[in-house]
Amino acid sequence: MGIWVSVDGTSFLKVMGSISPQVTQFVNVGYFCIAIGAVLVLLGFLGCCGAKKESKCLLIMFFTIVLIIFIAEVAAAVVALVYSSFADSLLKAWAGPALQTQYGKDKDVTQIWNTTMQELKCCGLDGYGDFNNSVYYNTNGKKYPPYCCNQNSVCTLDQAKSSNIEVRGRVVV
Repeated sequence: MGIWVSVDGTSFLKVMGSISPQVTQFVNVGYFCIAIGAVLVLLGFLGCCGAKKESKCLLIMFFTIVLIIFIAEVAAAVVALVYSSFADSLLKAWAGPALQTQYGKDKDVTQIWNTTMQELKCCGLDGYGDFNNSVYYNTNGKKYPPYCCNQNSVCTLDQAKSSNIEVRGRVVV
C-alpha cells in the first residue's frame, strides 16, 4: 500500500478531491508505511535468528518489540474508537459532495462508489437520499443507481423506498 500511494499519489488526490489542504499529507503516509514494513521485516528476521541460535537476548528483544507494537495497536484502537465520530463527519464531508457532484460524472469516483455499494450491499452513505438532485440523478431521468434497489435495473424512488438496502450497518425498511 505504501508503494502504491507513494508512486501513484496523484490518483489518490484525484479521488479524494479537495477536502482540505491537509489531504495532501496522506500521500506522505506511503513513505511511513514503507518504513514500517521494513521494520517488520527486520523484526521477523530478528525473531528467526533468535529462535535458530536459541539466543535468549535476541528472543527477549524480539518479544519486547512485539509487546510494544501490540500496546501501540491497542492504543490506536482506543483512539480510533474515541474519534470515530470525527472520522464519520470527515467521511460525510467528502462523501456527500462527491456523490452529489462527481458520481456519474467522474469515472474514478463512480467506480469506487459502485464497488463499495456492491460489496457492502448499501446505497450511498445514508441511503438513496444521498443521490437526490445529484448529477447522476438529474442526468439519468430522476433514477437512482441500481445498487439502491434489490434488482440490477432502473431504480425509481418507489423501488428505492421499498428495497431493504443497508445503510451503514442498519437495514432501511
